[in-house]
Amino acid sequence: MKKFGLLAAGFIAAMVLISKLGPLIGLGVSLLVLYFVVKQFLKTDSTAAKIGWGIVGFIILMATASNVPAILGIAAAYVLYIVYKNWDKKEEVIREDNDPFVNFEKQWAQMNNK
Repeated sequence: MKKFGLLAAGFIAAMVLISKLGPLIGLGVSLLVLYFVVKQFLKTDSTAAKIGWGIVGFIILMATASNVPAILGIAAAYVLYIVYKNWDKKEEVIREDNDPFVNFEKQWAQMNNK
């Protein structure tokens, strides 16, 4: 039953990830361009250049913000990672014996070992 749940969660997460692949690529590209714009903004000493890089940075930031659905793709990728990690995990079954004869045998073995 656990494998079925993991399979269902993995399938749904894979479909969400595939459907959000375009916004994920757009988010990556716009973040990369934004990184280079911020680097250029911090490098320049001219006020006019800082204003120009600031305007370009704001435009790229708005393009980055338009790719917010990519966050669902990132969450789906994380769910796929969790499913992958938990796929072969075995559940430990803790069994308590309330049988008095089993306890007696353990105690008898302990007494004979001393």
